Amino acid sequence: MKSLDNLAVVFPGQGSQSVGMMASFADNAVVRATFAEASDALGQDLWQLVAEGPAEALAQTVNTQPVMLTAGIAVWRAWLEQGGARPVLVAGHSLGEYAALVAAEVLDFAEAVRLVRFRAQAMQEAVPAGVGGMAAILNLSPELVAEACAEAAQGESVAAANLNSPVQIVIAGHAAAVERAMEACKARGAKRAVPLPVSAPFHSVLMKPAADRLAEALAKVKFSDPAIAVLNNVDVRIEHSADAIRDALVRQAYSPVRWIETVEAMAPRGITAVLESGPGKVLAGLCKRINGELAVEALTDAEAISRVLPQYQ
Repeated sequence: MKSLDNLAVVFPGQGSQSVGMMASFADNAVVRATFAEASDALGQDLWQLVAEGPAEALAQTVNTQPVMLTAGIAVWRAWLEQGGARPVLVAGHSLGEYAALVAAEVLDFAEAVRLVRFRAQAMQEAVPAGVGGMAAILNLSPELVAEACAEAAQGESVAAANLNSPVQIVIAGHAAAVERAMEACKARGAKRAVPLPVSAPFHSVLMKPAADRLAEALAKVKFSDPAIAVLNNVDVRIEHSADAIRDALVRQAYSPVRWIETVEAMAPRGITAVLESGPGKVLAGLCKRINGELAVEALTDAEAISRVLPQYQ
């Protein structure tokens, strides 16, 4: 299997899911086998959920997280099976980091599927419905977003949760504080401040109880040495020891996703090309905005793999 020393593969997280997103892979044996493996691990037919919905069920965190992990790995396996080159670096956005760890052979796939379902349940149960919230802030610098959040906190918690691109920051925390922060961001010149239809304030300090439960679960999971370097979200570092990787995953649950820095860290490591493995093109778009010199492609369907493959064999 050829490996390209200028290639990175990234895996999307929650938010890229949609009913029918894997339709082009319906006849792909590797993809179907991957979904069957995940379905067996959970005792739930994930392929049917993805193919038929309903959208409301697919959007539930406890379903979205294992589905997106499975979709990302299914596309990864399809890519390799068709002769696509292995990257020298992988990364994932939030939940996508678990797919990156599976691709790097750190985590067993079936184990990871069960783990992200547990993670989703822990996150869902950490904060009662209505207590927390998230919002996307458009066209305002990270520094001004941080300033607005500090002003809006007023004894509650609100802070940047996803540093997605220089023009897109997601904030999370107590619902009322998020609303105040949205107004403070607009007062500082944000183009828009959009509340997000999410079930919990992900990547905020309110997720600390979920992280504590996740730490217990992770302690029981076997971690192998990475076969591919994994650039993590929480520290923008490549870790090699099982303990360090576990610790980063625990802190990731209640810390911001530093995606801007993650992508910026690729070029100094010799990366010139990035492939997004999984449905949607969210990360491909963010990568282009962060570093316009990267050659970026999204392996969003079977046709995309066929089109991109000749460049990376």
